[in-house]
Amino acid sequence: MTEPARTIHEVIDRYNQAFRRHDPTLLVDLISDECVIEDTGPAPAGSRHEGGPACLARWSALAGDAGLSFTPEAAEILGDLAVAPWTLRWGTGDRDWVRGVNLIRVRDGRIVGARGYVKA
Repeated sequence: MTEPARTIHEVIDRYNQAFRRHDPTLLVDLISDECVIEDTGPAPAGSRHEGGPACLARWSALAGDAGLSFTPEAAEILGDLAVAPWTLRWGTGDRDWVRGVNLIRVRDGRIVGARGYVKA
């Protein structure tokens, strides 16, 4: 018997856990083969990662980086789209952090797309 697909809430919760716990293994079965990420950097346009393996590699590198502190805020769910704000800290200085938001689209219990934006 096939298990039902995860809800968008479950996907976003697990995605956030991967970054908070620095555990990229939590991402492995969350990302669809057709996933596309539009990243926040480098400025001004960011970078694009296409396909499940490329997206998993990108997010795994970030999630596994113990020098980063990711603090998600409550996501707003609009159908298959999560508007997921967050704060990212990379040091202890007053300017070593940024606020941003990811727009994450989920289909059949897997992430199919994400666009990241930061406040300048």
